[in-house]
Amino acid sequence: MLSVKQELLTALAVELENILPGAGAKAAFESPKVAAHGDFACTAAMQLAKPLQLNPRQLGEQLRSALLANPVYDKWVEGIDIAGPGFINIRLKPAAKQAIVHEVLAAGAHFGQQAHNEQRVLVEFVSANPTGPLHVGHGRQAALGDAICNLLATQGFDVYREFYYNDAGVQINTLARSTQLRAEGFKPGDTCWPNEPDNPASKAFYNGEYIADIAKDFLAKKSVKSDDREYTGSGDVADLDSIRQFAVAYLRHEQDLDLKAFEVKFDNYYLESSLYTSGKVADAVNRLHLAGKTYEQDGALWLKSTDYGDDKDRVMRKGDGTFTYFVPDVAYHIAKWERGFTKVVNIQGTDHHGTIARVRAGLQAAGVGIPEAYPDYVLHTMVRVMRGGEEVKISKRAGSYVTLRDLIEWTSKDAVRFFLLSRKPDTEYTFDVDLAIQKNNDNPVYYVQYAHARICSVLQAWADKDGGDAATLKRVDLTALDSPQAQALMLQLAKYPTMLTAASKDFAPHDVTFYLRDLAACYHSYYDAERILVDDEAVKHARLALVAATAQVLHNGLKVLGVSAPVKM
Repeated sequence: MLSVKQELLTALAVELENILPGAGAKAAFESPKVAAHGDFACTAAMQLAKPLQLNPRQLGEQLRSALLANPVYDKWVEGIDIAGPGFINIRLKPAAKQAIVHEVLAAGAHFGQQAHNEQRVLVEFVSANPTGPLHVGHGRQAALGDAICNLLATQGFDVYREFYYNDAGVQINTLARSTQLRAEGFKPGDTCWPNEPDNPASKAFYNGEYIADIAKDFLAKKSVKSDDREYTGSGDVADLDSIRQFAVAYLRHEQDLDLKAFEVKFDNYYLESSLYTSGKVADAVNRLHLAGKTYEQDGALWLKSTDYGDDKDRVMRKGDGTFTYFVPDVAYHIAKWERGFTKVVNIQGTDHHGTIARVRAGLQAAGVGIPEAYPDYVLHTMVRVMRGGEEVKISKRAGSYVTLRDLIEWTSKDAVRFFLLSRKPDTEYTFDVDLAIQKNNDNPVYYVQYAHARICSVLQAWADKDGGDAATLKRVDLTALDSPQAQALMLQLAKYPTMLTAASKDFAPHDVTFYLRDLAACYHSYYDAERILVDDEAVKHARLALVAATAQVLHNGLKVLGVSAPVKM
C-alpha cells in the first residue's frame, strides 16, 4: 500500500500541475477525521481556489474528474467524493489496501525504516550527577532518550548515546563530606550533622541510607567498578579525596546497575572535570573574551547574552573565581560540535529551561560556526508515583525519593518504559503502580503485548497443525481480506512508516505508544469479527498473513520503545 500511495501521490501531483503550474508540490494526503468518509483526504482544491479565483467545491469537482480519468486512480481507487467546502475523499479498492500485508512481511524487522542518511546525531540523556541512585525522573529521561535514539535510527541517522555527569563542584564535595561523617560514625540528626534550615550548604547534605553503605565499604577498603572507572577505598577517614573518588565510583556503579535493569546503554560517558583538565573551559572563555562578548562588573565576568536574545546578561565567573554552571555547558557543546556532531539532542528536566538561552548565546558568541538553534532540547517534567491509592514520596534506598530500581522491582522494565513514554515529555505524569501490574485491557502495555502474544498463539497453532511457516505467507493470495475489520487493520498498518517519521522529527515517542494502542485495538476488533483458522485454505492463509503482518509491526513499534514483544502471556 505504501507503493500504491506513492503512485497516487505522483498522479495527483501531475493533475495539480496541469491545473496550476507549480501546484504539484501541494500533492498530499491526510487521514479523514471520520473513517467512513474514505481512506485518504486531499485539501488541494481549497488551497488552490483563491489563486485560481474559483469556488473550491467546483475546483474539487474538476480535480475529481481528472483523477478518475487517470489510469493510476482507475487501477487503485474505488471512488472519489467531494465533501463540505471542497474536501476530496478517496476510497481505495481492497487490492490497494491488501498490498501493505506483503510489504510488511517482505520488509520484516526493517518495515518503516529509512535508508542510512549519512548524518550523525548525538543524544545526551540521563546525565545524572553521581551523588545518589537514579530517581523516577531519571527513569523518564532514560526512557525518552533511548526511544528517541531508536526513532532517529529508524530514519537513517547514525546515533551516538552520551551520558554527561558532573564529577566536580559543590555537590561532589558535599557527597564526600556526607560520606566522611558517616565513616566517622555520625548520622543525620546528630548535633555535628549540618542541619541549619537557612543554610543551603547544610540542606544539600545527603541523608539517604546509601551514604552509610558507601562509608561502610570505604572503611572495608573495598574496590568498586563502573563502566568508566574502578577505585579501591583507602579506609582512611581523614583522606577526603579518597572518600570522594570512592563515593563517585560507588554511585556510578549503582547507576550502572539501574541502567542495566532498564536495558539502557551508552556509547560514552563524558566527565565535566575533563572540560577543566583538558583546557576546554579556559578555551571557551578565551574565545568569548576575544570576540568582545564579555565584560567585568562588580568583580564578576559577564557574558553579553542579551546580544543573542537572552533577557539579561549572565555571570560567567563569580567573584570567588569559580565559573557558573552554564560555562562548562558551553565548552561541552563546542566539544560536541568539534567532534563532528552537527545535530545534537539534549534530554533534560524542565528545570533546565532557563539554561537554553544562555547556552545558545554562548555558542553563538564563541564564533565557531554553530547554528542558532543548536542544540535541540527535549524537556520533561517530573513524575509522581501512586501505589495503593497514595502518593509514594520516599524510598528506603534513597531516603528522599522513589528510585528507578524501586519502580522496576514493583512492576517491570516493560511497564516502566511504556508508561513513562505514554505522555508528551512536558506534561505532568502520574505513574500508577497498581495499574502497571494489572493483567487486563486497562493496562496499556499489557493490552499491546497481549495482542502480539495472541497472534503468536494463532500462528503457532497453525504451524503445529499444518506445518505452515512464515515463508508461505509472503506469497499468498490476499483477495479474501475484504471485510471492514480487515481493511481497517490494513489501513492502520500502512500508517506506521509515516507515524515513525513524524515522531522522529518531533522527538515524540509518545506517538508510538498511541499508535500501538490503536493498532492493538484494530487487531482485537478484527479477531473478534473473523475466525482465522478456518477450513477454507485460501481464506485461512490470507487471514494468517494479515495477522502475521500485524504482529511484525507490533514487534517493530515495541522495539522502538525498548519494550519486549512476548510470544506467550
